[in-house]
Amino acid sequence: MQNVPLLMHRLIERGAHVCPDEEIVTATADGTRRQTYRQTRARAHQLAHALSAAGIATGDRIATFMWNSATHLEVYWATAGLGVVLHTLNIRLGEADLSYIINHADDKIIIVDADLLPALERVMDRIPGVKSIVVSTEQGFENWQYSHASVLDYEDFIAGHPQVISWPDFPENSALGLCYTSGTTGDPKGVEYEHRAQYLHTMCVATTDCMSLSGTDTLCGIVPMFHAQGWGLPWAALMLGIKQVMPHRFMDPQRLTQLMADEQVTISAGVPTIWQGMRQLIEKEPQRYDLSALQRLTVGGSAAPISLIKWYWDTLGIEVIQGWGMTETSPLATTSRRVSKRAHHQLSPDQQFANMAKAGQLMPGLDLKIVDDDGAELPQDGEAVGEVLIRGPWICAEYFQNPQPEKFSDGWLVTGDVAKIDEDKYLIITDRSKDLIKSGGEWISSVDLENHIVAMPGVAQACAVAVPHPKWDERPVVLVVCSPGASIEVNQVIDHCATLFARWQLPDDVLFVDQIPLTTTGKMSKKHVRAELEQQGYQLPDLRE
Repeated sequence: MQNVPLLMHRLIERGAHVCPDEEIVTATADGTRRQTYRQTRARAHQLAHALSAAGIATGDRIATFMWNSATHLEVYWATAGLGVVLHTLNIRLGEADLSYIINHADDKIIIVDADLLPALERVMDRIPGVKSIVVSTEQGFENWQYSHASVLDYEDFIAGHPQVISWPDFPENSALGLCYTSGTTGDPKGVEYEHRAQYLHTMCVATTDCMSLSGTDTLCGIVPMFHAQGWGLPWAALMLGIKQVMPHRFMDPQRLTQLMADEQVTISAGVPTIWQGMRQLIEKEPQRYDLSALQRLTVGGSAAPISLIKWYWDTLGIEVIQGWGMTETSPLATTSRRVSKRAHHQLSPDQQFANMAKAGQLMPGLDLKIVDDDGAELPQDGEAVGEVLIRGPWICAEYFQNPQPEKFSDGWLVTGDVAKIDEDKYLIITDRSKDLIKSGGEWISSVDLENHIVAMPGVAQACAVAVPHPKWDERPVVLVVCSPGASIEVNQVIDHCATLFARWQLPDDVLFVDQIPLTTTGKMSKKHVRAELEQQGYQLPDLRE
């Protein structure tokens, strides 16, 4: 057989070849902006020439600070073809994390949406390695202004460059993208995706037992393109020539639902809070939106409850596909379909819904196991509970410029998730790492919150835990033990946190206590803290009557 390197340009050019007139639709302030695959390819090729002319070479890293849009897709395309590493910046990060990861990645250029430019400006004096800022505009932000000579307009940047390029060949294990996760203690850690890994991941995402994608679909990618490369969906859509619908900054349920109805979307992807908001909207006005084309909703980031899965199926005939993964797994590792094998047709509806609520079955090409505290493999009998380890061709082997070998074990990624695996090989997550809080699909480090609060004068101890929330899944609550004689108010703690953390990372409540329960080794027992709050019937401030 021919030894052809598995490079992403071999996949993403296909859609424009076979479906050149298919549309990529971007939501705007008063409607939509449309461009074809043929036009998108031409603009991506222009961008590639522009990056090369700016001195960007294979292996260099450029960043995006952008919403989901056709322009963001052009950057995906151009960087993949050139062998340039695309570093997608999370637009919700606080200034400290944002400047840290830009510097740690050594980004050379940042491409930013004009409406997000003010957030980037706040860290400009802390990112000396960035040579140029390229600003992309959509309707309503054409008149942006910035006096710095290194800030350029995107259209001016690509203008005049050829619309055709011959992509170079390079080793298939070359870096494709870089995503940072702040889901653990300490500084954010980078996961560097490789061409070969994402090539295989892309092929897997499209399979019938996964998301069942084809060129007949219309995809609305709600999951941000800065989240683990949009769960790999932009790559799969480019490969297949799928009509793509990009919501840009218009993320309110009414606009999203109307956009999906107008464009006859067949499949979409997002965190459960998106689908909860859409459900509430439809329940209020059941005849307003025509979602008859919508067949599948993919859910990730956190688990969707059975009640939500069942509502979509019973009310609209829409299948909710549960997925599990993480930045380190590119991200797709398992999915749970309503019927994943012939025997499932014999299951009762309740049994089918129960399976759909599980994290899912393993993707082809991956290995999964659960282990006890000593690292011994546990049986997959639906009873034994252990830590999840995974390995495969699109699973992270070490963090970017920060190997952290303790996170990897003999070729396996140690996920930090605790789960069981039943006899049908469904993964069932039972817990997560104790120091993590997941709010609306975003990780919040409880230890970082604690360390910052303990630095306050008058604070002796702080313990941050996750408390369930009906919309955001979890929100942080902090228990504080004051030093003898000290007097601290709730707002003082929250204001102190706001000096370092983004607004969505701030604790919803601060509880002052005399002591925090400890384990036998002297560590804070967050398990007991959560149990006590539940036993006391604690409710977050915005849920109290």
